[in-house]
Amino acid sequence: MYVATLLTNPATPKLDAATVEALRNAWGGGEALWLNPGVAAEFSLQAMPGNLWNVWQDLQPLGIDLAVQAAEGRRKQMLLADMDSTMIGQECIDELADEAGVGAYVAGITARAMNGELEFEDALRERVALLKGLDEGVIAKVLETRITFTPGGRELIATMKANGGYAALVSGGFTAFTTHVAQALGFDQHRANTLHVEAGKLTGTVAEPILGREAKVDALNTISAELGLVPANVMAVGDGANDLGMLARAGAGVALHAKPSVAAQCDLRINHGDLSALLYLQGYGVDDFCA
Repeated sequence: MYVATLLTNPATPKLDAATVEALRNAWGGGEALWLNPGVAAEFSLQAMPGNLWNVWQDLQPLGIDLAVQAAEGRRKQMLLADMDSTMIGQECIDELADEAGVGAYVAGITARAMNGELEFEDALRERVALLKGLDEGVIAKVLETRITFTPGGRELIATMKANGGYAALVSGGFTAFTTHVAQALGFDQHRANTLHVEAGKLTGTVAEPILGREAKVDALNTISAELGLVPANVMAVGDGANDLGMLARAGAGVALHAKPSVAAQCDLRINHGDLSALLYLQGYGVDDFCA
């Protein structure tokens, strides 16, 4: 058995019954269940539709996401999340670089690295080097004035934890940011890279080894094993090329507002919804959400 889920942005709900029923009838699905009126609905299927990605493409201009997955085991026991442009709306290194006067240049490198055009570790070293001499206090300023949380994040973590789940934040960014984000959103643990600081200034270097693509896969394997889980019990979410390993390894790998080259390699793609989409994908209704 499979489940088809249709989703849209909760801030601009545009999912109507006619669209859901038309697709349900076309695919011979079971009765539609509304998880959140105007925002998310699902129905059962006997088989994976052969024209899934054609329909998915047709729905994109309407602002509607579509996912089809196996019904059994879709409610996960662990969340493994990327931070930059996933749990928060920004790339922290780009914000620091902007404060250092090299924002546009660094943002260009970041975009290429996240799209898989550059080796992540080398690109990180190059960008961090450009921050040399930046006052350490700028980190607190960026956290206070530039960082915003992606809608739905608190509800996602609180709801999964209320149902016995565990949440880990694993970032190619920096511990100076993950410490704050993990505490604010309710993560159980966090892992990231460490910026070197001397005499209150960034040195332009980062602790080795750098937490990149393989380190995220290792985190998935080790944390799940410590919890007595297997990768199939994990939902991972990210947006960049350095997330692809963990997205492929997890039982449910969700590409959230991801780079096109990243989304193309994932079966679960959320381009319009927010982080609450990860709850709808697991079959939670809005009345089940915890804050």
